[in-house]
Amino acid sequence: MTYALWIVQALLALMFLFAGGTKLVIPPDVLASMGSPNQIPLPGWFVQFVGVVEVLGALGLILPGLLRIKPWLTPLASAGLVVVMIGAVALTVAADGVAAGVVPLVVGLLAAFVTYGRWRLAPSPRGHK
Repeated sequence: MTYALWIVQALLALMFLFAGGTKLVIPPDVLASMGSPNQIPLPGWFVQFVGVVEVLGALGLILPGLLRIKPWLTPLASAGLVVVMIGAVALTVAADGVAAGVVPLVVGLLAAFVTYGRWRLAPSPRGHK
């Protein structure tokens, strides 16, 4: 189970680093023009905030376990990313329909798997200190 959790954590971290980094590097007006035609307009500051949350969440998925410093932060980071993905599913379904919401739903379920797995199934050997 530990190997499965690490694989999912690494894949999620890469995905959220890319998604969040993109939101931080590309100007908000350019990001708005890149979306789907039905996209719900969001304020630029909010998109950048989500980018910061995604990058910090990605780091929180990997660094605590890798450095063995405060490993209890990993399930908290993944739980925060679940909240982000709930919003992503809601916005995607509202703008583009249910079929388009499947991808953020699957990502959110994977983040929920990490949350549950790191909290209950395979907690850190050093405990929650």
